[in-house]
Amino acid sequence: MDFNGIDLNLLAAFDALMQERNVTRASVKVGVSQPAMSAALARLRKLFDDRLFQRSAAGLLPTPKAFDIAEPISRALRQIEAVLAPAAPFDPAQAALTVTLGLSDYAAFVVLPRLLGVLAEQAPQIGVNVLAFTGRDEAVALLDAGKIDVAIGVLPSNQESRIMSRELLRDGFVTALRKDHPLAQGELTLDAYLALRHILVSPEGNRHGLADQALADLGLRRHVHVTLPQMFAVPAILAHSDCAATLLRRAAMHGAAAHGLALFTPPLPLPEVAFHLIWHRRNDANGAQQWLRETILRVGRELPAAA
Repeated sequence: MDFNGIDLNLLAAFDALMQERNVTRASVKVGVSQPAMSAALARLRKLFDDRLFQRSAAGLLPTPKAFDIAEPISRALRQIEAVLAPAAPFDPAQAALTVTLGLSDYAAFVVLPRLLGVLAEQAPQIGVNVLAFTGRDEAVALLDAGKIDVAIGVLPSNQESRIMSRELLRDGFVTALRKDHPLAQGELTLDAYLALRHILVSPEGNRHGLADQALADLGLRRHVHVTLPQMFAVPAILAHSDCAATLLRRAAMHGAAAHGLALFTPPLPLPEVAFHLIWHRRNDANGAQQWLRETILRVGRELPAAA
């Protein structure tokens, strides 16, 4: 059957006639006039090439054809009603689903442990799948493909209207050395900083980071000895070398406690790094997604200051 040009309101009229077996009562049930219901019955008969209902002293009697199509039509109407009905408020305590997070190493280290604690308490049936990404624009590709629900990382290089974001947290930089390093006992001057061999953390594989740009603005260069894509191997390397590394404070503080490092304020101006919660516009109005985003944002607000 070709559905082009068919008024699907006729199916609601048929369903009412099947239930009421009376044109007048069916018209009241659907909310139309009695003549309009009679006209709908005439159109239904033409549509299905069958009388559908025979008049009798007991009311309208369905034909065999009417009985055949009654249950499928009723089921279809109930399904349409369910689709059009307002969505029930999302209840995290009862929700059984899996969310997929796109996380950089830093976000997995700083945000994920506290987030999992909140989910275990408030939404015990929600599972978590984590996909790692390194390049800032990789998150956009994952969101576009529907492979992740949200991402946490540095904003993409190009702001796309379909990609939405809110700042989650900020962190500054410290310079780390092993505690028994010859330069770890005094003030870390710019000259001392330039005399060191440095480890550069560059998820995208660049050999020119924020510190290098700040030095270039001063007409200076440092010696980058090692480049790594992740920051959490750096403290262990520093503990067994004479190198220095300029790291985000929260990661460095953890590494300092575990590996015996000395931390210094970098002797050059470095901006704080802002990490954002990033999601696709198509998920913006989804109740479960809204709850997840608000939960992540609350976890970010409640993180201890990076001091």
